[in-house]
Amino acid sequence: MKRFVLGVIALLATGATAPVHAADYPPPPPPPPPQVAYPPQVAYQQPTAYPYTADCYRWFGPYIGGNLGYAWGTVENNLAKPSGLAGGIQGGFNWQNGSYVFGIEGDLQVTGAEDTFAHWKFSNPWFGTIRGRAGYTFANVMFYGTAGLAFGELRAETFGLTESHTSAGWTVGVGTEFALAPMGFGTNWTAKIEYLYVDLASNPFSITGVTNAYRFGEIRAGVNYHF
Repeated sequence: MKRFVLGVIALLATGATAPVHAADYPPPPPPPPPQVAYPPQVAYQQPTAYPYTADCYRWFGPYIGGNLGYAWGTVENNLAKPSGLAGGIQGGFNWQNGSYVFGIEGDLQVTGAEDTFAHWKFSNPWFGTIRGRAGYTFANVMFYGTAGLAFGELRAETFGLTESHTSAGWTVGVGTEFALAPMGFGTNWTAKIEYLYVDLASNPFSITGVTNAYRFGEIRAGVNYHF
C-alpha cells in the first residue's frame, strides 16, 4: 500500500512539473515563405539608329515643284551670246522598280537670257521641255539622266524692228535628286540639281536675212513635293 501511494505521488509530481519544463523552450520557428519566381534579368541594350534603307524612300507617284537657275548659249549665224537667269515650274510622275526609277517630266521656264552684238539683239524669253527620266537610287539619293523634246522662243531686234519665232528642238541632261527625309516621316519634299543642254531648231529671220537658232545650257536647282 505504501508503494502504491508513493507511485501515485511521483506520477502527480511528474505531471505537474512537465508544463514548467516545456515552457522553458522557445516556440518552433514559422515555416519559410514560398519562393517567388522572377523573370531572368535582361541586359540593357542601347537602341540603334533607324535603318534608313532604300525601302524607306518611295519615289513612285506624281510630284510638282519649282526651280531657279542660269542659262547661257549662242545664236547660230550671229556672235550674240544670250545669257541670264531662268526660273519656272515643273511636274511629273515616277514609276519605281526596286532601286530603278523611270518617269516623265515637263517644265516651263521664263528667262532673262539676252545679248547684243553690233546692232542685233537676241533674247530667249521662255522655253519648255517634255522629257523622260531614268535613274538609280542609293537610299535617299537618285542619280538620273533625262532627254526629250524642247520648245521655246528666239527673239531678234534691230533698228526698232522685232521678229520672233517659236521653235521645237531637243534636250538632254543629267541630275541628282535627294529626299530631305524618309517618306512618311513628316515630309514629302525632295531637292534637285540639274543640267540641261537645249537645242532649238533654226528659223529664217527676215530682219537678219539668215537662219538663226538658239543653243544653250542651263544649270538649275529646284524642289519637288511628292504626293
